[in-house]
Amino acid sequence: MRCFNSQIFDGHNGVSAAIYTKENLLSHVMSAIPEGIDREEWLQALPRALVAGFVKTDIEFQRKGETSGTTATFVVIDGLTVTVASVGDSRCILDVQGGVVSLLTVDHRLEENVEERERVTASGGEVGRLNVYGGTEVGPLRCWPGGLCLSRSIGDMDVGEFIVPIPHVKQVKLSNSGGRLIIASDGIWDALSSEMAAKACRGVRAELAAKLVVKEALRSRGLKDDTTCLVVDIIPPLHFRIPPTPRTKQNKFRSLILAKRFHNLINKSTNKRSSIGVVELFEEGSAVLVERLGKDCPSKTNSGLLRCAVCQVDQPPTDGLPVNSGPLSPSSKPCEGPFLCTNCQRKKDAMEGKRST
Repeated sequence: MRCFNSQIFDGHNGVSAAIYTKENLLSHVMSAIPEGIDREEWLQALPRALVAGFVKTDIEFQRKGETSGTTATFVVIDGLTVTVASVGDSRCILDVQGGVVSLLTVDHRLEENVEERERVTASGGEVGRLNVYGGTEVGPLRCWPGGLCLSRSIGDMDVGEFIVPIPHVKQVKLSNSGGRLIIASDGIWDALSSEMAAKACRGVRAELAAKLVVKEALRSRGLKDDTTCLVVDIIPPLHFRIPPTPRTKQNKFRSLILAKRFHNLINKSTNKRSSIGVVELFEEGSAVLVERLGKDCPSKTNSGLLRCAVCQVDQPPTDGLPVNSGPLSPSSKPCEGPFLCTNCQRKKDAMEGKRST
């Protein structure tokens, strides 16, 4: 199975959370996907595995006792199927043939996201602006304690566990004409709309496109903070070679002609393929873990042990709880569907405001 992934992490209050997430998130996601399944089953299992991987990464990083946090935008590309999981305010957009731009993520900023504000306050957090002398409120909406502007992130143990690591996940399948992904941190999107970012780099190879998006953001806003960008082109196999980069001044003019022919050939080739279209396969943004793991999540192993749906640790049935049981209270029903070990159940209850953090 040919599968690729791209990731953007934007750390705050230090770099520890961003570095830890970069080094561990992929392996945590992969460990949550059942073994021995075919490609279609793998793609269907991926959204749930992303949720489990994000939560496990958050739990393990918080055990380190460090207070930094990070946004995370995690993109998995399998052929023409794109799956994006994100927490925070980095963003991934899709630009397809014909100039149609789609947003594949949801911003988790308290200022703009009313549903997230309501969830945070219902779980025990307080949302408000900074107070300065004289009672004047300034700046964006923040969650207190901690003063974080985001409602979802990995880490941030000093803020409160109602700031959750449960990602918004969207999975789409592109038409045969492919498309371009632009993944960037919030400094880009504070300066540019999705359409502006896409327009800034159309007709340019992916290697240079990200630099052009950053350049346009700096020109518009003038700030270099949080301006990380990745551009990934999803192009069906073509039966020709990309013209080489010119090595001498004498070859530059000839290479420019070849490059123009190359781009014209791409346009002609994609025009012959199927019409423009993106099929949405999956989208879910709930912050309630039980809704994201699903009732059909396998829990029993061949040895008779139960496997935690988040941390993937096998335990006897007496040492954990069904995911839909009350706060640390065993269910009278037999364990069906997803199972959580005691530690992961505590995390679930804290995120839902069912226990003090």
